[in-house]
Amino acid sequence: MQSSPKSSNTKSMAIIGGIIAAVAVSLFAYLMFYTAPDHIEERVKVIANTAEGCIVETADGYAMNIGPCNAQPDQYIIAPIDQKLKERAALMNPTR
Repeated sequence: MQSSPKSSNTKSMAIIGGIIAAVAVSLFAYLMFYTAPDHIEERVKVIANTAEGCIVETADGYAMNIGPCNAQPDQYIIAPIDQKLKERAALMNPTR
């Protein structure tokens, strides 16, 4: 018994659709992991307090905006710092 060309075409389209769906789901999961923040508490020095938030410098020299705070420049505070943001900044500037 031979399968009709229509049945064969439907099966191959279903396989291709399944492969595309699997690749799309895996890429979405990877992007969610890559962009999800990984916050840790770190002692930082406040550089400036602007309308957009406090600009701080981490111990390893990265400047970051931590959002609104009531600290003054040159003051040390404990703030949540996104480690993945620091990793991405290091990738953009490999001379550091």
